[in-house]
Amino acid sequence: MSGYHALYAAGILRRRIREARALLRDCVLCPRLCRVNRLEGRGGVCRTGALAVVSAYHPHFGEESCLVGSGGSGTIFFTSCSLRCLFCQNWEISHLRLGEEIGPERLGRMMVELQTMGCHNVNLVTPTHMVPQILEALPYAVERGLTVPLLYNTGGYDRVETLRLLDGVVDLYMPDIKYADPRMAARYSGAADYPETVRRAVREMHRQVGDLRIENGLATRGLLVRHLVMPGDAAGTQEVMRFLAREISQDTYVNLMDQYHPCGRAFRHPRIARPITEVEFREALEAAREEGIHRLDPNVGSRFGFQKC
Repeated sequence: MSGYHALYAAGILRRRIREARALLRDCVLCPRLCRVNRLEGRGGVCRTGALAVVSAYHPHFGEESCLVGSGGSGTIFFTSCSLRCLFCQNWEISHLRLGEEIGPERLGRMMVELQTMGCHNVNLVTPTHMVPQILEALPYAVERGLTVPLLYNTGGYDRVETLRLLDGVVDLYMPDIKYADPRMAARYSGAADYPETVRRAVREMHRQVGDLRIENGLATRGLLVRHLVMPGDAAGTQEVMRFLAREISQDTYVNLMDQYHPCGRAFRHPRIARPITEVEFREALEAAREEGIHRLDPNVGSRFGFQKC
């Protein structure tokens, strides 16, 4: 049974809800530190208020195989994002903020509905700015029988202080590590502090849940890291892999993603205005291996016909 049950039974979850809810009055949930009162309206970079905003929820069969299994990963797509990536593949959700405001009871019911559909986990997509709302929904879900692992699926731009509210609540962390270079992070996501921020966040995530554990083909607890290979090595793949191997664990489970293609406003920036090449992906794969990363997702490089080895 997931750790959030113990926190619920001990009354700790209620305390976390109060602590997280209080942060909305002077919002510092994400590294933007907007300090707007989200209880009184939509503000700050994310332009969301006191309620969760959801664009869609459904079983997802396109995630990592250890998340999907036979029943799918139960994704809940939260609207908006604290990062402003020019190449975002979910532009309508993250930048145009398409979605519906819902209360905590409805969000809790969504979680249980996904479990009832046969999903193996509840996959919270872009949750950073919605941590209080997620916590507030959990008691409703627990009381209706939620037992599957909770997956925190994030762009990696997370504050350690916010992540600590999730200690014992989240079973699986799946951050992106988008950049190693502050200049690239500033240029393409408007966040020069991203590289250092994501390093701190991933250290905290690993402290909470450790290396990924897989039982009967399904992820049950631990850290999965996604890294999108970008044209012209804008992501700094070798440095990212070195960080994971030396500062987190050589047993870190990594999905080295080959699907970059220009979306959103990427066409305005020549360096990232094209897909990656097979040569670029092969170099990224070799960089991971050179740094000692050996737990690569089985589908790594599938677009180019590569196989994990």
